[in-house]
Amino acid sequence: MFTETGHKDFQLLPGRRDKNGAYLIDRSPTYFEPILNYLRHGQLIMDSMLNPLGVLEEARFFGIEGIVSNIEQMIREEEEEKKQGPLTRKDILKAIMSTPTSTELRFQGVSLIGADLSKLDLRNINFKFADLRHCNLSSANLTGCCLERADLSGANLAGAQLVCVKMSCANLEDADLHSCNFEDPGGKPALMEGVNLKGANLEGSNMAAANLRVATLKHAVLRNCDLRSAVLAGADLESCDLSGSDLHEANLRGANLKDAAFELMLTPLHMSQTIR
Repeated sequence: MFTETGHKDFQLLPGRRDKNGAYLIDRSPTYFEPILNYLRHGQLIMDSMLNPLGVLEEARFFGIEGIVSNIEQMIREEEEEKKQGPLTRKDILKAIMSTPTSTELRFQGVSLIGADLSKLDLRNINFKFADLRHCNLSSANLTGCCLERADLSGANLAGAQLVCVKMSCANLEDADLHSCNFEDPGGKPALMEGVNLKGANLEGSNMAAANLRVATLKHAVLRNCDLRSAVLAGADLESCDLSGSDLHEANLRGANLKDAAFELMLTPLHMSQTIR
């Protein structure tokens, strides 16, 4: 059965036999089983939880060259998939812990789809053009991060620190930004020009002085938000719920306010704030 290759270097020495004439093969049954089945029917079938490296070593031991090449190809394909797949929390933590605080971390254009990055300190990291769809960034510290043109649609950023963040033209459609903080004590605004916040939930967020010029906030929820001195010039606020928000000295010139809700405003909204 083990003469598939016929190579003299892989011929087995005679082993001990029991009273019935059966040979003893002292190998790992877990890794040997796929090889035995391969010799029976010619198909390499391995359980998803089985480490292919273990089967590869068994195949090399018995000199079964056909199965060796198959497993090596399988391992190469798995490694390639890992390289191309989305990064995980483990990958991010490994990069953070191995990088000095004086060095800027760059994840520009990388895929982090669905990654759990909640409660991590991600300050000043470059996520420009990154794919962060459905990523969990709740309670994360994103102070000073570059998220320009990043895709954060459907992401969870509830309670995140977004002080001095740069996210111009980023996509945050249907994202959860409940109770986020955008206000810098030093007065530096969060740069969010042209950002897509369509259908996003920003209830209870502190967005004082944030630059939301020409941003899309259609059907967004901004109840009880602090928008003092925020720049919303040219923004699309159609059907946006701004109930209970503070818009003191906010710039709404040229903004689309069709069907926007302004109930229970903390400060009066003056005409000068909306006229060009």
